[in-house]
Amino acid sequence: MHDLFAKTEAENLERVSAAAPLAARMRPRTLDEFVGQEHILAPGKLLRRAIEADRLPSLIISGPPGSKTTLAFVIAEMTHSEFIRLSGVESNVAEMRKVVAAAANRLRTSGRKTIVFIDEIHHFNKAQQDILLPDVESGNLRLIGATTYNPYFYVNSALVSRSLVFRLEPLTVEQLEILIDRALADFERGLGKYNVKMDADARRHLAKLSDGDARKCLNALEVGVLTTPPVAAAAGHGQSKKQVEDNLSAATSDRGYNDLLIHFTLRVAEESIQTKAVVYDKKGDAHYDTISAFIKSMRASDEEGAIYWLAKMLHAGEDFRFIARRIVIFASEDVGLADPEALPLAIAAQQAVEFIGMPEARIPLAHATAYMCRAKKNREAYESLAAASEEIESEQTERVPEQLKNKHFPVNPEG
Repeated sequence: MHDLFAKTEAENLERVSAAAPLAARMRPRTLDEFVGQEHILAPGKLLRRAIEADRLPSLIISGPPGSKTTLAFVIAEMTHSEFIRLSGVESNVAEMRKVVAAAANRLRTSGRKTIVFIDEIHHFNKAQQDILLPDVESGNLRLIGATTYNPYFYVNSALVSRSLVFRLEPLTVEQLEILIDRALADFERGLGKYNVKMDADARRHLAKLSDGDARKCLNALEVGVLTTPPVAAAAGHGQSKKQVEDNLSAATSDRGYNDLLIHFTLRVAEESIQTKAVVYDKKGDAHYDTISAFIKSMRASDEEGAIYWLAKMLHAGEDFRFIARRIVIFASEDVGLADPEALPLAIAAQQAVEFIGMPEARIPLAHATAYMCRAKKNREAYESLAAASEEIESEQTERVPEQLKNKHFPVNPEG
């Protein structure tokens, strides 16, 4: 029987053209090229061991955009499997039946395994997911389902029970900076043929504003490099405008493009990722000063001010989980007994932002911030605890009175 899927997604990915976006060209080809996800892909971790031993069952991968498709392709390459990609939005039952039949035929005739990668698998209805069950269970194909939602809620429980479930985490700013440097140095697939001088604040801005998404970061980098006019490396040092233009012309015609310098500044980074940089260091004074202003504004019931500082932190790339934690603390410390509904609302907001992520997480954060500003304030519980703690630290600790002790067991049981 002719293999209906002889030309697969894997072949297309393997032959990425020079015209493809930088993120596609720099796609990792091995686990060693992977940046991030050490919690599941570091040497010795379960998923890595299963991939290297080619003992991988079906997988359900959840998490933010940026790495799930790449990981699925790397798994297919390392296990020498056929790679078929389907979309949970576009694929229909007829197409899925063809894929399942081709996978079974491929395994029977050539012994080659098939990995079926389903992007946004949560969009499949129960009937579509049930089609995969028999072949997943029999081993005719390996399923890798990708979703940005909680798979235990949105994926058929029968599929989940037959799969390993892993969650990918957003890349950190430092990890994205590693990818930027790697792309700038790679002559084969990256931007190594361009002579790029990238300022540290520009690199950090791209990494921060990419929200942990490598695709977004690398594509913004490429836009910046390819749209920034190069200049001669020695241009501008005490030379007239005409001398600079002559040097630029000579460098272009005689020495080639590599002798020209592309200066990737913070301004270029802002234009590339379409977001203005805000002076804000998540580990420095700006971090502590801004969160202090945010809390003090809520304490003073200054709703306009609190919302402004919230917007600044979110715009600068502050961790929204950190902000949510501060609101929960404020609800108990500052609102306290004056409004018993404040703490449950703050906890609900914290759970909501974890569930939906950015950018929509801004909305429950603003909701909770406005509520805390409008709520009455009472710090009695916090101040009472502080006073008791100070007393314990400065005085002799009191013994538990007899009438308050646990009387279920005798103090000195007889032998």
